Amino acid sequence: MTGPRRALFIDRDGTLIVDVGYPRDPAQVEPLPGALDALRALQARFALVIVSNQSGIGRGLITPAEAGAVHARVVERFGRAGVAFAGAYYCPHDPGAGCACRKPAPGLLLDAARELGLDLAASVMVGDKASDVAAGRAAGCGHVLRFGPPDDDDRDDAPRCADWPAVVAALGSLV
Repeated sequence: MTGPRRALFIDRDGTLIVDVGYPRDPAQVEPLPGALDALRALQARFALVIVSNQSGIGRGLITPAEAGAVHARVVERFGRAGVAFAGAYYCPHDPGAGCACRKPAPGLLLDAARELGLDLAASVMVGDKASDVAAGRAAGCGHVLRFGPPDDDDRDDAPRCADWPAVVAALGSLV
């Protein structure tokens, strides 16, 4: 493929897999309903990129090795279903670290765009938290989608998708 390509940036916990808090055991990795089918279809149109805050590492709640094992399980589980991720970018820092990579800062997305040759303006950020929406906007993504049911954190005006079939439908009408 020549020139920049568009990406589907995806938050991990609560968007891609069931959010279990600070996952340390690969056996806890459970794809959300519809995610496998949706991403298998969408990967023909988008580079799939995981972008996720993992402050459990910085807080000392999980080790880098445990986080790596969970990531490997995510890649393996989705790979068995025919889904290939172009990249995965994680912020391991504590929320008070003041880093440029912790969402809502755009660092993870900017790093991915630079390293993978992605066109941010043609890309989409999907996540279950306001910080995901803010990171996508700060990075210059052309579209942002809020994943999951409405909650107390609905401070943004991003289109809301309750599940993965809704994400596929929204992307069909957006891009």
